[in-house]
Amino acid sequence: MSTVDISRWQFGITTVYHFIFVPLTIGLAPIVAGMQTAWVVTGDEKWYRLTKFFGRLFLINFAIGVATGIVQEFQFGMNWSEYSRFVGDVFGAPLAFEALVAFFLESTFLGLWIFGWTRLPKLVHLATIWIVAIGVNASAYFIIAANSFMQHPVGARFNPETGRAELESIWALLTNNTTLAAFPHVVGGAFLTAAVFVAGICGWFMVRDMRSGDPARQSDAVTLWRPAARGSLYVVAASIVVVALTGDIQGKIMFDQQPMKMASAESLCHTATDPKFSVLTVGTHNNCDSVEHLIEVPYVLPFLAKDQFTGVTLQGVEDLQRSYVEQYGPGNYRPNLFVTYWSFRAMVSLLAGPAVLLLAGFWVTRRGRAPDQRWFSWLSLLAIPTPFLANSAGWVFTEMGRQPWVVVPNRTGDLTIRMTVDQGVSDHAPSTVLFSLIVFTVLYGALAVVWYYLMHRYTVAGPAPESSTTQDDSGPDDDGGGGRHRAEPVEQLSFAY
Repeated sequence: MSTVDISRWQFGITTVYHFIFVPLTIGLAPIVAGMQTAWVVTGDEKWYRLTKFFGRLFLINFAIGVATGIVQEFQFGMNWSEYSRFVGDVFGAPLAFEALVAFFLESTFLGLWIFGWTRLPKLVHLATIWIVAIGVNASAYFIIAANSFMQHPVGARFNPETGRAELESIWALLTNNTTLAAFPHVVGGAFLTAAVFVAGICGWFMVRDMRSGDPARQSDAVTLWRPAARGSLYVVAASIVVVALTGDIQGKIMFDQQPMKMASAESLCHTATDPKFSVLTVGTHNNCDSVEHLIEVPYVLPFLAKDQFTGVTLQGVEDLQRSYVEQYGPGNYRPNLFVTYWSFRAMVSLLAGPAVLLLAGFWVTRRGRAPDQRWFSWLSLLAIPTPFLANSAGWVFTEMGRQPWVVVPNRTGDLTIRMTVDQGVSDHAPSTVLFSLIVFTVLYGALAVVWYYLMHRYTVAGPAPESSTTQDDSGPDDDGGGGRHRAEPVEQLSFAY
């Protein structure tokens, strides 16, 4: 393989791995903050126990996410130095905002939240986790703004003397319509991931405790896990709606900005009027003549593209390839059709996991019930990875679909701001990049084992028993929320607290 191929593999592997943790961090922080808010407002100890329990899982995920995310920024200089030189003036601005404003904000207040349980007034301590929740979502916005420049470059001009893109308007960069569409879609997916995570764990505990025969644990199933499960299922329902609506908006934008990506997502090889939406195909895909569409649905694709059911003409891959050669010079401007086609369908179809858990969860917990059916326990566990996989498939589709561009030319803007992946890679020997790819893969594999071990250990252990989780004698409201939490036994604080 060439340096370009190995560099792409390395960035792809590390990015997909890092993005396992990102959605859970973005979505779980507000959910934990909501649980703590419920405890402070109501004084109900179950919310305190849930806050501590899911807060510990949040911290494990956050720590691994930070460790793997640092590598991403180093790769811009190590593997993609030509790209960094070309867009550094533009790309650096949102990354600086992310590091200085968002990341330091969330890290500082996360520390206060971890160590402030017995030191800070309740309302001040509650504010720290809400600031963390705001910070992680602000981080997401700035990262998406940087990525959106690669998808649709705005707010910059090309300087022919330096051969670089130079920032002209930070406001245009941060309000890129690609960013404004992608951010709620990504955050909706993150909330969906975290809510399914919480609902799945609660569902598993409900069944386990109800079948235990222990009255105390059966009481927990009804009074502790059921409220948390139903609350998270409401978040699942809202998130599915947000993901669907914002995905539709984002798709319409991409049909205009990156028609090759969307044609590839359908394996639409030739320009057609009112083409049908492809559900299933066979063939190699990358050879358009071999693709056979087995199952197709009318009216869907025109609506996805233009909000019309008929009268829509969409350009095909082969016709776009010819026009791009005329416009940008010789080259292959087609992405990998197989990956683009199936990653798009994986992203959509994996939403069935949260949807099934949502319907089943509301049914088995209706009228104050807590389920004891084993099938629901298995469903809860099996649903947990589906939004993680859907998020990863979405990013694979987004990034692979823009190939061979690392900066896609803006069809209505400055066409000189563009760069292919081949042009952006560093001039390293293939063996050098292969070595770092092997090292990162082994290291990330070890981190995956550590992450799974910690998450499994502290999940199965469950929350601390009710008798050992006491709140301040004054209660949350007796002194206007200024009371501090009673100190807890050291063994309860053994991990990160």
